[in-house]
Amino acid sequence: MYQRQIRTTNPKELFNYGIIAILTLLYAPIFIHWCEGWIKKTISTEHEYFSHGLIGFPFAMYIVWTNRKLWYRLRESHHPLGIGLLFLGGFFYLSGITEWVNLSLPIILTGLCLWLKGKAGLKLQWFPLLLVFLATPNSIPYLIAPFTLPLQSFIAGTAGFILNQLGMNINVDGIYLYMGGRVVEVAPYCAGLKMLFTTIYVCLMLLYWTGTISSQRKTIYFLGLAVIISVTANIIRNTFLTFFHGTGNEAMFKWLHDSWGGDMYSALMLMSLVPVLNWIDANFLDTAQPSITQKEI
Repeated sequence: MYQRQIRTTNPKELFNYGIIAILTLLYAPIFIHWCEGWIKKTISTEHEYFSHGLIGFPFAMYIVWTNRKLWYRLRESHHPLGIGLLFLGGFFYLSGITEWVNLSLPIILTGLCLWLKGKAGLKLQWFPLLLVFLATPNSIPYLIAPFTLPLQSFIAGTAGFILNQLGMNINVDGIYLYMGGRVVEVAPYCAGLKMLFTTIYVCLMLLYWTGTISSQRKTIYFLGLAVIISVTANIIRNTFLTFFHGTGNEAMFKWLHDSWGGDMYSALMLMSLVPVLNWIDANFLDTAQPSITQKEI
């Protein structure tokens, strides 16, 4: 007769599942609201800047899942800062203030890592926590919008210069472009900040996925080139928008400005980052190679 071995449930696993269940109950409605607003573009303009969370949150959960065995191997270590962050996150959540409720998510997650596994847990989960924080809607776009005037003027001047070189009569006055009796304004939210935020976010994901994030030199080069590509792509986009509006082609203007044309344009720009990262990874070395090979005797 074979003796059947009954496997008892690990109390630690039950505790972890309980935490996941509580977080799901607390934040599922908020997360659904974010996703619906990002997809349907019914959320506020400032919060739409964080639509990269549609790919960032699933990627963060994937990283946590792949790290689960390493997480269980870490010894328990209750860092005092963890309980403080948990109380702070709970206070933010119960405050009812929209932005505070949003920010309570990364605060509570960070507090849990510190309280359950200490500094080692935070070190293990730092990147998914970063992804969650950078995808949590807040007022940063609203706060920096008044300081984008130099960027707006630069984009307007460059777009006007390009169209003038193509033989079109364009007058530029600050952030305004005049063409054929029509006016195009490079508004703060047209300055490419959303595209820039998304570009940096996607770059971080690519750097982590390829393991290149461990190289500080390659990371700096890649992020620098990505910012240049993002700004250049936004200048080209505004040039097309000015041309379409100035020539009375409102259908194409709306397609590129408000419809799926802008999303497709952004997606193509983000796809161009992959070969850039491959080129950097292939052509930049982390350390100088020794010129003389020493033989062991």
